[in-house]
Amino acid sequence: MAEPRIRTTLHRTTVPADPDQVYALLADAGQWPQIFTPTVHAEVTEVPDADQQLIHLWALANGEVRDWTSRRTLDPAARRITFRQVVSSPPVASMGGEWLIEAAPDGGSSVTLLHDFAAVDDDQEAAEWIEQAVERNSTAELEALSRAVTAGPDGEPLRFAFSDSVDAEGPAEAVFEFLARAELWPERLPHVGRLDLTEQGDVQRMEMATLAPDGSEHTTVSLRVLRPEQHTLVYKQTVLPGALASHTGRWTVEPHGAGVRITSWHGVTLDVDGVARLLGADTALADARARVRHNLGANSTATLRLAKEFAEQHAERQGAAWTR
Repeated sequence: MAEPRIRTTLHRTTVPADPDQVYALLADAGQWPQIFTPTVHAEVTEVPDADQQLIHLWALANGEVRDWTSRRTLDPAARRITFRQVVSSPPVASMGGEWLIEAAPDGGSSVTLLHDFAAVDDDQEAAEWIEQAVERNSTAELEALSRAVTAGPDGEPLRFAFSDSVDAEGPAEAVFEFLARAELWPERLPHVGRLDLTEQGDVQRMEMATLAPDGSEHTTVSLRVLRPEQHTLVYKQTVLPGALASHTGRWTVEPHGAGVRITSWHGVTLDVDGVARLLGADTALADARARVRHNLGANSTATLRLAKEFAEQHAERQGAAWTR
């Protein structure tokens, strides 16, 4: 049987930032879900050498969440990152490429993104599906990269992160169950009015109507990746409140003392135009950050406290058995 035909693509853009800054963003895969629209979750699973990484990625491809594992080779001196999938998701038979960041002649950085790929059984329809996904995602990623390195008015940061935690005297499994069983949240969480949940493997799609502390209601759509073996759940909002350009999050449950520590992490990028439209043209970004932090943090803290209560009630019912 003949080898599948290798197809190639090239995408290039110029972004208004120093090449080393751009390279650092691309090298840090943990930031990708907040920066890149298609990326839902990125997890470094192995670091064989100082310049190599194995990364497990979950990303949207033509509207579907697919996951794969890639090996990346980092070359900071050349500002080059090469990648090759080692575990692909059908209909992809093979996929690889590279990022190359160079100083642009008129300032900023020239960013080139190359792909080579083949379809399973060299199927033409599958190859066209892959090519559409590569085109859509590459274009979105380069546009998002430009936004990520662009500061707000007066150079203020648009991206920020924060977390809230509570401690619980209960088992991690009970906490994770509370967080993962989102279809029960309208019964369990007073700030959730409606929630529609669909699941495929370890990925959930969640459409939720949420009541903010200021009385406003927002409907959001999130993609969630469940990692039960790590007692971790990560998510990315794909339909956002108007003041946000991106919102990612992570729920973690870790041993702490005789029980566990439950933490809600948020990564947020403000939408300057959305802030002006919703909060007023004169709203300072610092005030917008404070308001977003308050609203998201208040709802997360309410969820954390109810997860703590759920886990501790579970522990009471189980007696001392949950510690064994």
